[in-house]
Amino acid sequence: LLRELRDLEARYPDLATPDSPTQRVGAPPSEAFAAVVHHQPMLSLANAFSEEELDAWHRRLTNILGEVPIAFVCELKIDGAAVSLIYEGGRFARGATRGDGRRGEDVTPNLRTVRSLPLRLRTAQPPPLAEVRAEVFLTRAVLEAINRERAMREESLFANPRNAAAGSLRQLDPQITAARPLDLFVYGVGAVVGVELRTHGETLAWLRDAGLRTNPHTVLCATLDEVKAYIAEWTARHHDLPYETDGVVIKVDALSQQAELGATSTAPRWALAYKFPAEQATTRVRDIRVYMGRTGALTPTAHLEPVGVSGVTVTSATMHNEDEVRRKDVRIGDWVIVQRAGEVIPEVVRVLTDRR
Repeated sequence: LLRELRDLEARYPDLATPDSPTQRVGAPPSEAFAAVVHHQPMLSLANAFSEEELDAWHRRLTNILGEVPIAFVCELKIDGAAVSLIYEGGRFARGATRGDGRRGEDVTPNLRTVRSLPLRLRTAQPPPLAEVRAEVFLTRAVLEAINRERAMREESLFANPRNAAAGSLRQLDPQITAARPLDLFVYGVGAVVGVELRTHGETLAWLRDAGLRTNPHTVLCATLDEVKAYIAEWTARHHDLPYETDGVVIKVDALSQQAELGATSTAPRWALAYKFPAEQATTRVRDIRVYMGRTGALTPTAHLEPVGVSGVTVTSATMHNEDEVRRKDVRIGDWVIVQRAGEVIPEVVRVLTDRR
């Protein structure tokens, strides 16, 4: 069907539209990225690493809002790159990286290569403007395949999905981006004209109805106890997913309450990122080997007795450089703590010298 469409557009160029599937790939390489000012700032999120910090955040909410019911929406925090997608009259017009939160880089040709990004909203009455927020990511399997290919070419490996997604989006040649099967989930709107929304849950439902892809594991929680249960469930289960997550994003559901809570200069008060604890395991160093890249750089690598970390069997861990080996004093035969902590490339955290 795609070949037939290409043939038709070649014979009848006037029928080719910007949202045609043939327009996803093929833009000429860019020499630079133009700056894009976001309609609404793309702020970062405050973090929590314990239940006590979560409780403290909830107390701050009630201090501002008073003793009123507060419902929350809990979403998995995808380890990728945040982008802004602009739809004008229902058609995808422009896409940009988060940048500094207020200004990003125009990566529209690269975003067109993402198959899960609809080039036209599936709605009878599309709004004149919709600025949609999304997270672009790579699955674990895709990232491992990319890193295998890069290793064969003696190129540096992507340390985590976030770096890989961001690097793929900022390729000057969209053909390179197209060769990396990026995916995305939308998680909200920055600005929308002509659509009345009362809650974050309604916002996600409207995005889904418009043909945009949201994370299927997003849930509405009526109480803080339900939020804690969601966090506990996904702390145990997140390794079963095909993509990397490093926590849970908790948002106040009612948009009126979000507006009342407002934001600091860097983060909204109505949202919080609860980070999963770093995954660590103990194993033994079988050998230390030094690999030379094509530039002559030497990278020491610890070869380990196989151990499960973050749902993956780890058999080797980078030690980055000679200074790191000396600083951590890693020796063959040592028992060591290794971790991934959302990272694709495992690393040696420290040596258990009492077991040497």
